[in-house]
Amino acid sequence: MPLSRRDLIKAGVFVGAAVTVPLSRVVSGQSLVESRMPASKLPKPFTTPFAIPPVAVPVRSDATTDFYSMSMTATKIEVIPGFQTTFFAYNGVVPGPTIKVDQGREVVVRHRNSLPNVHPTLGYKPWTSVHLHGNASLPEFDGYASDVTNPGQFKDYRFPNFQPARTIWYHDHGVDHTAENVYFGLAAEYLRSDPLEQSLPIPHGAYDIPLIIGDAMFTNDGSLLFSLEDESGFWGDVILVNGRPWPVMQVERRKYRFRILLPTVSRSLRLSLDSGEPLAVVATDGGLMPTPQFVSSLRMGAAERYEVIIDFSKYPVGRRVILKNSSPNNNRDFTNTNKVMAFDVVSEATDLSDNSIPDALNPDNPVMALQAKEAVRTRRMEFKRDGGKWTINGTGWDDVVRSNFQFTLANPRRGDVEIWQLENSSGGWFHPVHIHLTDFKVLDRNGRAPFAYEGGPKDVVYVGEGDTVRVIMKWDGSGKYMFHCHNLVHEDHDMMSQFDVIDPQSPGHDPRGTPALDLSQEASHPL
Repeated sequence: MPLSRRDLIKAGVFVGAAVTVPLSRVVSGQSLVESRMPASKLPKPFTTPFAIPPVAVPVRSDATTDFYSMSMTATKIEVIPGFQTTFFAYNGVVPGPTIKVDQGREVVVRHRNSLPNVHPTLGYKPWTSVHLHGNASLPEFDGYASDVTNPGQFKDYRFPNFQPARTIWYHDHGVDHTAENVYFGLAAEYLRSDPLEQSLPIPHGAYDIPLIIGDAMFTNDGSLLFSLEDESGFWGDVILVNGRPWPVMQVERRKYRFRILLPTVSRSLRLSLDSGEPLAVVATDGGLMPTPQFVSSLRMGAAERYEVIIDFSKYPVGRRVILKNSSPNNNRDFTNTNKVMAFDVVSEATDLSDNSIPDALNPDNPVMALQAKEAVRTRRMEFKRDGGKWTINGTGWDDVVRSNFQFTLANPRRGDVEIWQLENSSGGWFHPVHIHLTDFKVLDRNGRAPFAYEGGPKDVVYVGEGDTVRVIMKWDGSGKYMFHCHNLVHEDHDMMSQFDVIDPQSPGHDPRGTPALDLSQEASHPL
């Protein structure tokens, strides 16, 4: 029988660009309990000041393109007061710098892997592959899992930014170690604007705030603790917002727009305000909704993004408002994981411009106009744990690797409209399913209408225990792309496959077609 990718990895044999993964990276449940930092050492919720990630600055620009330089390094950061924790950071900060770009302007990002050759605590080689999640990238710039950049190498990624305004994010997607690399800090937002989004009187500028909500667990010496246990998931006992534990933000009495991203390994959230006031959802993964949706709570799975407006004019100066988490099923909860952050209303508004929620946002988005009758085919995709392995239709990334990256589960034609029926019939887990390249519309959930907050273009959908969710999309582009569960432990073990968009007018693109170069060659390849 042919050896699987994991058999070869355990034997120390190269498969594509992947190399030895020591078994020492697995922490047992018992050692997790013994080494976990006690709650008495953790900061109390709402005692840490809120912070906003820095905005990336291009190293140069020309008439059409902005050029950015990002270095991935092992960086010590104080998150728990009195402790220095080693993170993997883009340009030395966690989360990484936010990239902001206008629709139609190209971006080139040089990503250098300056990480150590061996992970300082988990013992694996931290190769990387950078995925701009939510962007229709060419296959060779999409962060294909097996298109890796090893420590000491760099790769240039090019993004045309032709899609509408949206909140997207860049993160690691390296084969077998996406969970660890993202958990250790390789994640950041990427914000695209367009004329429609800028013309709306929703909050902009200082009142347009990223909220990157993660979770982590720390050892007694302040190191990050990571455990695979039975390869079902990992849940931390500390909620981090923009890298700060349970922070408190000072706000004025006016509306704020929050771009919420959940870059967790496994955790999902159900967000609400302790005041009972609604959240106004104005955008989903793929950008503006047709109309705003006012909801009492919002369920988010890993990698989903929602833009939410909160109206603090409803509260008097001096009022504290708490963003809560009533955890969905199939999470692991701890003492304070039911809290996310607090907002302290400290003053009257100093600026009341762009302080509205219009009745219409983007009613003409073509994705949301798609109808089931337009579909030329329906594909059934079953997400299931089978014999200890996470699979899609009984297959995983092993099958892609063994086929020399030719195996696919779908071969849609460019211009076709398809329905994908995403099924989770196995018990005990939920799967946030991400389909690369495309935006889709959620048609229904278990035969009923999707939740109100799902009423915008999406690229990740929460497929809960026992759920069947139908999504519809129109294919563009050409070449091979991944789709997978965004519980990153499931993805790494092995709930990921690929599809190939066929365009008769195009030969397609090789997702491994632009190999990484050694950093020693950088001088001869100026950015």
